[in-house]
Amino acid sequence: MKDNSRRLAEFFQKIQTDIYTAFGSEEPEAFFLPDEWQREGLGQGVSRVIEGGAVLEKGGVNYSQVSGASLPGSATAKRPELAEQPFTATGVSVVIHPRNPYVPTSHFNVRLIQVGDFWWVGGGFDLTPYYGFVEDCVLWHEQARAACDLHRPHFYPQFKKHCDDYFYLKHREEARGIGGIFFDDLTELSLEEALAFLAHVAEAYRKGYLALIQRRKNSAYGEREKKFQAMRRGRYVEFNLIYDRGTLFGLQSGGRTESILISLPPMVAWHYQDKKALEPAEAALYQQFLPARDWV
Repeated sequence: MKDNSRRLAEFFQKIQTDIYTAFGSEEPEAFFLPDEWQREGLGQGVSRVIEGGAVLEKGGVNYSQVSGASLPGSATAKRPELAEQPFTATGVSVVIHPRNPYVPTSHFNVRLIQVGDFWWVGGGFDLTPYYGFVEDCVLWHEQARAACDLHRPHFYPQFKKHCDDYFYLKHREEARGIGGIFFDDLTELSLEEALAFLAHVAEAYRKGYLALIQRRKNSAYGEREKKFQAMRRGRYVEFNLIYDRGTLFGLQSGGRTESILISLPPMVAWHYQDKKALEPAEAALYQQFLPARDWV
């Protein structure tokens, strides 16, 4: 694989721009402010950050292209022969924490990692609702399946299961959310089709989540719902700091801590025995939505 650094930069920067522009159009008071960074020996990127919005309480849409002399262990678990070799990683990662508890938190990322002439792509998106709605889950998974079906019929069932298995808090024995698709170490496509697939995944995420923002952003809520949201956000923090390979990769590769930890929510809480005295809609999240199931 020849040096495609400029082409990859432009490709992923467009994905970043499309996403923050779409979501920012829903925010009347705040903006995705750019924070450009460059670090000698590592690379460069742009973090687009929003905080304190009426709709989007906190969010980050990050682009980065980083290089290193030694591929981190979090990226070589399945390919130990590539350990300690120089690498380049280009990608976009997104986490949006909405203010309204009836709007789910969403996560998305796509990336291409290159080690010499060997390369692979990874990414996906998942949804973390606080209050479950069947129609929202169906819409989310319909978008995921449509993006996958444009390329391979086995992608959606394979990547949906991978997502369910990956975004799972083993110490809690519960899922982080209702899933989506997640893929890693994908090499079966040509470079052209791999980039087309990443573009379709980004489009599906952008359209699906924008529809959910518009559907739920004006729902009435009170202190009870915000308290439950803060508790469930604690699960998000636990997953990202204990299990998430993207977070580990960023920290292990000497990445920019501010950009990596944008994924953490602004307000969070932990309560002792937090599943006691749940309201019916809160109990339904655990009983009907978090257990892995087919939505489409």
